[in-house]
Amino acid sequence: MPRVTFDAFSKQLKRGELPSVIYLFGEEDILKEEMVRAVVDRVVDPGLRDFNVDQRSASQLDPESVETLCTTLPMMAERRVVIIQEVEAWGKRAGTKAAVLRYLERPAPETVLILVQGASQREAGREEADPDLARMATTVQVERYSPRLAEKWVLKRAEEREITLTAEAAAHLVRVVQGELGAARSELDKLAGLGGGEPIGLEQVAASLGVRRGETAVDWCEAVIQDRIGEAAAMLPYLLAQTGVSGVGLLNQLGTHLVGLGVARVQFDRGARGANLEGAVFGALVRARPARLDYHALASLWSGVIERWPYPRISAAIRAARRADGRLKGTSLADERGILFDLLMEISPLAGVSA
Repeated sequence: MPRVTFDAFSKQLKRGELPSVIYLFGEEDILKEEMVRAVVDRVVDPGLRDFNVDQRSASQLDPESVETLCTTLPMMAERRVVIIQEVEAWGKRAGTKAAVLRYLERPAPETVLILVQGASQREAGREEADPDLARMATTVQVERYSPRLAEKWVLKRAEEREITLTAEAAAHLVRVVQGELGAARSELDKLAGLGGGEPIGLEQVAASLGVRRGETAVDWCEAVIQDRIGEAAAMLPYLLAQTGVSGVGLLNQLGTHLVGLGVARVQFDRGARGANLEGAVFGALVRARPARLDYHALASLWSGVIERWPYPRISAAIRAARRADGRLKGTSLADERGILFDLLMEISPLAGVSA
């Protein structure tokens, strides 16, 4: 069966082209929720949803209940919707999955079945579709939005809450939550509770988030690899005081950048420059598919600074980051700020590592 992107399936749904079985997988659970609501809105009249919409968890179903759930006829309507969440649980329930696969061979024309796979909790790695389900259903890959799309999403969801955000405010919100739409939605709910008809600007959003513009974890990593070491050092006290920010978390994000610089340097040393270099780095990211990253933005960033990062410097920085990680996890004698400050001094261009 076909595999389509979230945006392509959204357009298909607007045209009224609705398959009998939809399988949603990928990184962004909020967009899956929205797609499920869009399908329900398209198929079932609001007044009949109590009779014609069923939602269950895959772990609660047995083979017999799957067949009954999917073949029950709609009441006073042409079709009904069945939503089965957390289908990744079927990896441990072979009998139930086998019953679902038998149903998928001849799905009931009166039922629209939506299978929803939850996003992995891993910090890195690709989201994989179940090959058996993907083979027999229209599979929709729900990837994380780029910052630009996330900002558009925030502005639209703000409008739905009858509040208006300035473009700067939306961009700052997305940057602080690092593109996590669930976190962005929670912040919008808080802002909606403030009331008032005036547009909400950058300062108000920054105060609500407790994070000033230019002082996010993303900003810190960019300052480090762009050799703005003084700025990065000055950010540390403020960053580490933020809720949910830790030295280990900052180091993990910086480690991703250092590895990415290694990828960019390989391509640079092979002679790639300009758009060719950026394209090669982007291609490497697409092949590896690390989770929760903006591939276009990172390919541009790493390609833009790579002349400052000869391979010996990258290697030395990675070794220094590993030592800092060990100190952060293995000792209480030094504070996080001190350990990260020492790391910044080690990887500074003034530290003496050269090609």
